[in-house]
Amino acid sequence: MEKRDYYELLGVGKDADAGVLKKAFRKKAMEFHPDRNPDNPEAEKKFKEFGEAYDVLKDPEKRAAYDRYGHAAFEGGMGGPGGGAGAGGFDFSDVFEEFFGDFMGGGGRRGGRRGGPARGSDLRFNMEISLEDAFNGKTDQITIPTAVACEPCSGSGAEPGSSPEVCGTCGGAGKVRASQGFFMVERTCPKCQGAGQTISSPCKSCRGAGKVQKEKTLQVKIPKGVEEGTRIRLSGEGEAGGRGAPAGDLYIFLSIKPHPLFKRDSDMLFCRVPIPMTTATLGGNIEVPTIEGKRARIKVPAGTQSGRQFRLKGKGMPELNGGFVGDMIIETMVETPVNLTKRQRELMGEFASEGGESVSPQSDGFFTKVKELWEDLTD
Repeated sequence: MEKRDYYELLGVGKDADAGVLKKAFRKKAMEFHPDRNPDNPEAEKKFKEFGEAYDVLKDPEKRAAYDRYGHAAFEGGMGGPGGGAGAGGFDFSDVFEEFFGDFMGGGGRRGGRRGGPARGSDLRFNMEISLEDAFNGKTDQITIPTAVACEPCSGSGAEPGSSPEVCGTCGGAGKVRASQGFFMVERTCPKCQGAGQTISSPCKSCRGAGKVQKEKTLQVKIPKGVEEGTRIRLSGEGEAGGRGAPAGDLYIFLSIKPHPLFKRDSDMLFCRVPIPMTTATLGGNIEVPTIEGKRARIKVPAGTQSGRQFRLKGKGMPELNGGFVGDMIIETMVETPVNLTKRQRELMGEFASEGGESVSPQSDGFFTKVKELWEDLTD
């Protein structure tokens, strides 16, 4: 009987990527798994066909050969997709491990198939900085509680003068295989718990763990331009691995304190600046602060209203690690005079009596529209 096209079997196109292939195989495998179809003799056959198709298409080299020669690529001495595998021309246990690893807690092939001491856990550290620190960048010290390699045993977990031994149950693999029907199932070795090693004389300092709890001080370089939520990764500075295994990583999550003067939006800064009524009316110059700790001068034209904005080029925040610098937007807020003297009140009264549309066009225009609206409603 002629074999069906592998793409057709899985129900995918020839341009399907790895994710689409895996999803299609999962769906087919779940549907035709022999354990779900105990009374269907065709289920096991179809299950193997889907596994064979997936085994070929997930491998870039095998897939390229199949796309060019079809099934003939693995027949007549051209090499088979399994390379010495069992029935069906492929190593079904490999596909089973990749597909069902998620459900067995193995996470598929992540970390390789060989066992060994577990890699240390990744750690998270939350760090708050000021907006000025985000602008300038800085180098700071942090102290974190973590697990570090035990000094007396150098992280091996064995008493000084002795060393760990290869586990006799799994041969150092950290896993044992058991046959279940037509496929093999891998499980964590019950003797060494996946470490691949056993210790007959545990270190007295760490009790065989290879690591101890301790505070560690690190220097952290914060680059210019970091934003809220920026993550900095320090490789190998996480928790120490068990019995000499690699350490995890440390992830530093940055948050930026609210600033009393500036609001930030990406590389832009915004600042509301109160200005005297006289300056807004007659015009003049004002000085405004900048994030770099200096002052900038702005010319305010006569008749400036609250909410008018002025742009200062290059006075905002830098891009990450420097380079381009954004702008700062200054928004004016005209301040109404308070605590007036008697003379000042008299002057304001004189000013008001001589006012009119030419002095406050927006105000007079607004109330004119209100009056017209009310007249329309009463007609």
